Amino acid sequence: MSNTLEISNLSKNYGDFRLDDVSFSLPTGYIMGLIGPNGSGKTTMIKIVMNLIMKDRGEVKIFGKDHRRHEVEVKKRIGFVYDNPIFYDHLSLKGLKNIIAPFYPIWDDKTFKDLTDRFELPFNKALRKFSKGMAMKASIAIALSHHADFIIMDEPTSGLDPVVRRELLEFMRELMQDESKSILFSSHITSDIEQVADYITYILDGKIVFSKTKDQVFEQHALVKGGNDLLNEETRKSFVAVRTSEFGFEGLSTDIEASRRLFGEQAIYDRASLEDIMFFNKNNSKIAQ
Repeated sequence: MSNTLEISNLSKNYGDFRLDDVSFSLPTGYIMGLIGPNGSGKTTMIKIVMNLIMKDRGEVKIFGKDHRRHEVEVKKRIGFVYDNPIFYDHLSLKGLKNIIAPFYPIWDDKTFKDLTDRFELPFNKALRKFSKGMAMKASIAIALSHHADFIIMDEPTSGLDPVVRRELLEFMRELMQDESKSILFSSHITSDIEQVADYITYILDGKIVFSKTKDQVFEQHALVKGGNDLLNEETRKSFVAVRTSEFGFEGLSTDIEASRRLFGEQAIYDRASLEDIMFFNKNNSKIAQ
């Protein structure tokens, strides 16, 4: 299986924040969701991949090639969508297209027209009059009209109403019918990731917590609930983190079989959502600090 993106030992030090020895890969033909709380390093990593900021150490390969040494070549095959699309807002979509299209030798006017029609975008309306959802759709139309093989989206569904979000997620699914394409998208809306991602990479405080298939993530995490009398120094060690109340405890386990052996039928075992996984890992991070 080939990889569209390979990141190895990537580091960036800002003094008060460090992207610390990050490594993961995205196989070709799949969607990877990038999750983590604000300030965890998601956007920093994406900017390094796009060579918008310099890395201190590590290696980034896109389509098997160094992202800096072959920057022009690989960027011709990338569609990049920002969380807040920046346009010349006095222009219309037609005017913006006329500026951008010449930069791409394989720009496809028909694809652009098909996408703007599908997204019901006005061709001659000033971009400053577009809603957030319309601006995001316009950004996607532009990013995909040169037949990009790798689509990178930084918080594409943030601030969108539920209907527009669902349209964009459905569009991602359709794109993946072409097995030569790959998508990396970050989002703090974990339900979006759960719906469409094949792989999930979780970054916290600049470090990778895990990078696995979605099935592996949900198979390996579970919420365990029970009475406080089940907790002691040893049983607490079996959880990523535990929260307690007068009614009992709830803990995140990464080994459901070990938890069952430990607590048996005295506890309840539930599927952990991505939100649960992030919440307990963040709490564990605070304790560790």
